[in-house]
Amino acid sequence: MENLIQIYEAHRAHFSVESNNARELVATAAGNIERLLNNRSQALRRLATEAERFQMEHEWSDDSEVSDQSGAQSDMFINTEKKNRYVPDDFHVDPDFKRLVSYNTTAVHIPTDIYEGSTIILNELNWTAALEEVFRKNKEEDPSLLWQVFGSATGLARYYPASPWIDLSSSASKIDLYDVRRRPWYIQGAASPKDMLILVDASGSVSGLTLKLIRTSVSKMLETLSDDDFVNVVSFNEEASFAACFQNLVQANVRNKRILKDAVQNITAKGITNYKGGFKLAFEQLAQTNVSRANCNKIIMLFTDGGEERAEEIFQKYNPKQTVRIFTFSVGQHNYDKGPIQWMACANKGYYYEIPSIGAIRINTQEYLDVLGRPMIKADKKSRQVQWTNVYLDALELGLVITGTVPVFNKTKTGSKNQLILGVVAIDVSLEDIKRLTPRFTFGPNGYYFAIDPNGYVLLHPNLQPLLRKKMIDGLTGDYTISTLVKSQDERYIDQGQRTYTFAPVKGTDYSLALVLPEYSMHYIRATIGDTITQAKCKQISILRSISFCFHFLQSCFASHRMYCKDLKPPDKKKNNTEFLMEFNNYIDIKTPNNPMCEYQKREEIVWCVYSGESFDNSSVLCAFYQNVFNSAGMYWKEEAETYESSFYKRSLDNDLYIVTPTPYLAKENGNSQCLIGSFFGVIDPVLMRSLKDTLFTFKKTYDYQSLCDPKKESKAAAGPRSVYVPTIADILNIGWWVTAAVCITEQTQFYFMNNNVSFKGTVDCENCSRLYHAEKLPNTNLVFIIADAKLTCSSCDAKELKQEEEPCILLPNIAVICVYDNNDPDCGGVSTLSPSLWLMVALQLALLWVVTGSRHHAIPS
Repeated sequence: MENLIQIYEAHRAHFSVESNNARELVATAAGNIERLLNNRSQALRRLATEAERFQMEHEWSDDSEVSDQSGAQSDMFINTEKKNRYVPDDFHVDPDFKRLVSYNTTAVHIPTDIYEGSTIILNELNWTAALEEVFRKNKEEDPSLLWQVFGSATGLARYYPASPWIDLSSSASKIDLYDVRRRPWYIQGAASPKDMLILVDASGSVSGLTLKLIRTSVSKMLETLSDDDFVNVVSFNEEASFAACFQNLVQANVRNKRILKDAVQNITAKGITNYKGGFKLAFEQLAQTNVSRANCNKIIMLFTDGGEERAEEIFQKYNPKQTVRIFTFSVGQHNYDKGPIQWMACANKGYYYEIPSIGAIRINTQEYLDVLGRPMIKADKKSRQVQWTNVYLDALELGLVITGTVPVFNKTKTGSKNQLILGVVAIDVSLEDIKRLTPRFTFGPNGYYFAIDPNGYVLLHPNLQPLLRKKMIDGLTGDYTISTLVKSQDERYIDQGQRTYTFAPVKGTDYSLALVLPEYSMHYIRATIGDTITQAKCKQISILRSISFCFHFLQSCFASHRMYCKDLKPPDKKKNNTEFLMEFNNYIDIKTPNNPMCEYQKREEIVWCVYSGESFDNSSVLCAFYQNVFNSAGMYWKEEAETYESSFYKRSLDNDLYIVTPTPYLAKENGNSQCLIGSFFGVIDPVLMRSLKDTLFTFKKTYDYQSLCDPKKESKAAAGPRSVYVPTIADILNIGWWVTAAVCITEQTQFYFMNNNVSFKGTVDCENCSRLYHAEKLPNTNLVFIIADAKLTCSSCDAKELKQEEEPCILLPNIAVICVYDNNDPDCGGVSTLSPSLWLMVALQLALLWVVTGSRHHAIPS
């Protein structure tokens, strides 16, 4: 200890204690994120402008061909004979993308159910090829750019840099179901937010195949909604009712859409059709003002097999100015008159579609986005604002990302019919890039940043208080100090602590950033040793001697794997730290100490770590951290009890003795069951634990809303043969149907000290006996010593175990956006132009059964 004091006194002049200014830290980090997203936004606007120009200059051709396309199809990525992938020589594994890419070309993905040889696709392949130069220019101006994508309204997606298409959810025997038009970023960029009421005909005439088509169509329709949208589903026959338990429009998030999908599968067909009752409830839902809504486009989606009723009086009463668009879908093969439901769409600024078979569902349930996108073309500048998505998993294995989007419009001067959305351009920003702009090395491991979007979704951290969440969504600046329960990383322990939340908006975006600091992170130690680089070079010999001895003797001095300089490669885990520090010294011969690519404070820390070891031979301390490491849940010791004749002592030998942690887990007991050490005390002595949880301990229930539970197998009690589940074609096409775990909510109960008393005693009363106990907090520790009458002395108590581990629960039913709206569009669809060929649909379904390869993925040479 004296040596440590001497070392401290000798080197204290080299350090100072600095305060963490939380507001300044948040403002700096928010500014860094703002600059990052602004750079991406400029690249997006350039892409959108150039895409519109290329499309205007393109001359449409009915016999278009793509140069070298056939070679790309047959040889570029799929070898049909060997059934493996072939990659050209210019593809290399990129450290940013962590996969094979080529910066010399772009790549194209076309959905499986789109014919790649159609005239529209061939023309689109030709004019979008010019985007390659724009992609490259963006990359040259900002080398940190990740994926750049143009997603077309036809389903074609061109992205840069080129990379072989890999869909982890697909196998050799499955079909690639990726469609860019159903990605979250495309949905958000292609249309303004929507309040959607889906109206399902549940009369007896839709029974059988038609009802199955309606169920599938509604599920696919729900997939076209984003978190900015609100939705509900109503079924009707003589009466109208909600399909699920939702009584109002709800946000179209993953959970709510899943509940609605499940509810639609339970709709049964009976009774007669009453359009008036269904539309009345639908309009009343959309007219509500006391619930959360998108407050932009209002639409009703009607799925029916047809009928004679037009319900004109309902439209005159509830929709006289056509502020609510109505889209109608004629589902199934039947001979009903389609005129009335087509009139409903045309009279209410909507569109009419036909879904005769399953092959028409995917296409026709997303065509309505083109109709909603038309007003955005007229708004132009208002619609040109960059929108940023929530966090989602990138399809090309980049991990968690957010995506900026800008719509691309048809600007040709050939009349209103061509005023359509061409597609959406998008650029990804990795969550890791955002985390790098929020450094946390000055406020310890328990301080952190987090960010949320206008929908309240968390980008970086989920532990939010409701009041704080609302102020962040509103884009305010401020701070709160909150007493909160902090869960350990392994989720076994919980403790109470103070946390200060400081928050500010990220300008130019809808995001809000916050910094969370514990009480002990309000200050940090900063090295003030002057020109650390020069000192490190002058003392290189002694440094190497000390470092070598440090590694040989203590094996506890390590250079952290942090980004000290942006263009310096991080330490290789395979190399020792001496080699890394030598490379670092060689590096700083080229880079000056004040180079902007390096963070000065971190550089001081790493060099001081090495520099302070020069006097190690004189018993100095070099980067040492003390930590107790136990190979098991607790330490053993040998019992050597003395024998006394005292009857009190003899009786006390039968008592139960425990030493437990605050959580509470068993650290030691007087029995021979050493295997119980580390177990939850509620399992070891549940009767005593029930009494202690009302005095010594306080418990907290936490819920995990993102858990996955193994699906339960249905038991068969019948005497007949065991049923065998045979997957349908829909199951085969469904991604990972055989390995998907069920989504559930898990509940976990955790205990901690809340009572400040040192000593506790009491009696556990049962039916005809009782147990005395005494608990004492051990000084200078966080342990509790408990002595109690033996469990065997009173066995009539309820011995049901108390559990702390997670238990699955039943999932019960339960903004600042760009809005562009316009109703002045006479086009409302028609039978002749939108009816898919029945034979074509049948042929497509038969062809899907034979498809055994992945997606058709082509690289278009430059």
